[in-house]
Amino acid sequence: MEYRLPLAQLQYNVTQHPNKTWLHQPVDREWTTYTWGDVDNQARRIASALLANGLSQGDKVAIIAKNSAEWFISDAAIMMAGLISVPIYSTAGADTIKHVLNHSGAKAIFVGKLDDTAALEEAMAADLLSIAYPYPTLSCKVQWTDWLQEYEPIQELHEPEADDMFSLIYTSGSTGLPKGVVLSQCNVAASAKSAADLPGAAEDERVMSYLPLAHITERCVVELPSYYRPADIYFTESLSTFIDDVRYARPTNFISVPRLWTKFQSQILAQISNQKLQLLLKIPFIGKRVAHKIRAGLGLDKAVRFGSGSAPISPDVLRWFHTIGVNIGEGWGMTETSGLSCCNLPFQMEYLGTIGSPLSCVEMTLSEEGEVLIRGDAIFKEYYNNPEATADAFIKDWFKTGDRAELREDGSWKIIGRVKEQFKTGKGKYVAPVPIESSLGRNTDIEQVCVMGIGRKQPIALVVLGEGVSNDRSKVSQQLERTLEAVNGDLESHQVLDHIIVTEEPWSIENGLLTPTLKLKRDQLEQRYGHFLTAPLKGKVIWES
Repeated sequence: MEYRLPLAQLQYNVTQHPNKTWLHQPVDREWTTYTWGDVDNQARRIASALLANGLSQGDKVAIIAKNSAEWFISDAAIMMAGLISVPIYSTAGADTIKHVLNHSGAKAIFVGKLDDTAALEEAMAADLLSIAYPYPTLSCKVQWTDWLQEYEPIQELHEPEADDMFSLIYTSGSTGLPKGVVLSQCNVAASAKSAADLPGAAEDERVMSYLPLAHITERCVVELPSYYRPADIYFTESLSTFIDDVRYARPTNFISVPRLWTKFQSQILAQISNQKLQLLLKIPFIGKRVAHKIRAGLGLDKAVRFGSGSAPISPDVLRWFHTIGVNIGEGWGMTETSGLSCCNLPFQMEYLGTIGSPLSCVEMTLSEEGEVLIRGDAIFKEYYNNPEATADAFIKDWFKTGDRAELREDGSWKIIGRVKEQFKTGKGKYVAPVPIESSLGRNTDIEQVCVMGIGRKQPIALVVLGEGVSNDRSKVSQQLERTLEAVNGDLESHQVLDHIIVTEEPWSIENGLLTPTLKLKRDQLEQRYGHFLTAPLKGKVIWES
């Protein structure tokens, strides 16, 4: 199938509606709005500046920044100049930044808002051309605003071919150094167009852009689909202003990840007990008002479509949100598949707990071992300068995703974990942790969970409790024991959990226990809490401190 490539689609929008609003950026609590024409003008100036400063077609340009209008504009400018973008997570450590810059051979880097500049300062070579977005950040050779004033818009734009490299994206990875995924113009066009064509969107769509743009989800589910189905994109100023920014935008389409959905749930339940909430929701008329008030408090009262991706989410959490009128459709995809490949959108209740059905740009099947294999226009062709990894990743033209799944009779797909996440207990039996972790999500006190058990007779579960959970350990322990009993009742004998261990510290990117996309770093969790695998444990529920 032929697709209009991203830069051509951008120019189509500029021609068709140059004065239509697109990007909305808060700075010091004041909002600046950019039209399609504004973005085009600024991007052309930045493209002109890049070429005037010695870059040439095919050169790599890194971007390390939190989400902002300038991120979108520089991405467009890089395309206009015939260059290749290399996004880097704003939370990346010095070793990762060095690896990405060196491995990609980046000739320049855009630097935006960062919580901490120390890692970048350590990793960035002194001779690298660095351009600072107009926010407080690391000192750079060039200022964004200076370039906008000094350079005239480029007139002749690069015209890429479908197979040309669009972006070099390094997978966040839960272990080891990230691999560079080569995504072509066709790959991202297929993915973005298919996502944009999903039915159920609001007529005047508004979307928040706050998940890392270095991650494929935000790039190919938010940024690029807004090319193919024009939408107003709203950015956030900071973590502390997040809810206010969402309330201002009142998005019609809101995408998040399991860690943040459970965080929202905990924040709601910190204000009202789940028992009381569920009673109120069952009362005619009052229940609808309560649900609407909760959604409005989150800024989601105008949202008609909700999504969750990046990692599995408990079906019990999805059912809980359904009671307040938030119908979350799960999506699945990878960097190698150019983002979204399968989803439960428009939301169908009978598909709850599954990732729905494949998008039009891919086809999926299962290997004999139950691994998801995928091919199609959106699937990458190679890892950058890594032919061995590329060869290992494919069976003929099928990409081996590393995810295990079930294909249900109704045509929906259910992910049951990663092939490499299975562990063998002391009994020599293999256990897949993800389904058990999802089952534990039925307890609304549990915000994070990791099941482990290498070498143990029976697995154990580590949990982090949510905000507002009672300080009465005896009471909470009793509730956790009841959850443990209920979950164990659904498991095969070799999967039954011996203990729930309540950890003291929440798991985060900062303490190295979550990836930049908020997935569990299982190897790091096992390293930190591995002593529980060999220690003699008494009682069903154990508190770390």
